[in-house]
Amino acid sequence: MASVSIFVGSVYGNADNLAIEVKNKLEGLGHQATVYEGGTMEQLQNASNILFISSTTGSGDLPENLQPLFMQMQSQFPMLTNKKVGVIGLGDISYGETFCGAGRQIDALVQELNATIPIERLDIDACEHFEPWEPTGPWLMRWAAHL
Repeated sequence: MASVSIFVGSVYGNADNLAIEVKNKLEGLGHQATVYEGGTMEQLQNASNILFISSTTGSGDLPENLQPLFMQMQSQFPMLTNKKVGVIGLGDISYGETFCGAGRQIDALVQELNATIPIERLDIDACEHFEPWEPTGPWLMRWAAHL
């Protein structure tokens, strides 16, 4: 089965908790999964399949723990050709244009880096889904089918 690296950006722990649920589900499907709090460029480059799970903070910004990796990706531009990437963004739609801004930024960057995006980014509205696993479960099954 496949190996999946999960890079997490979290402020209050919701993205961290979701990452653990995603890891457990992937392992239940027979895949190997590793969660990285933020992560490093080396971990990203060594990954075969990548999931980004990030909450949004401020005015559509990435959480502090994911900012260093994101900035390195922007400056070093490591091509992600042949890597399957998925993005799950968490946010609050009441913030309008900045809703899931971190997920949107990550999604745009990995597309620039030529990643394979098997299915669209998942944006989760905290106002609609108190438990983010509810929309994530079906999305993850569709994404994992491409591994």
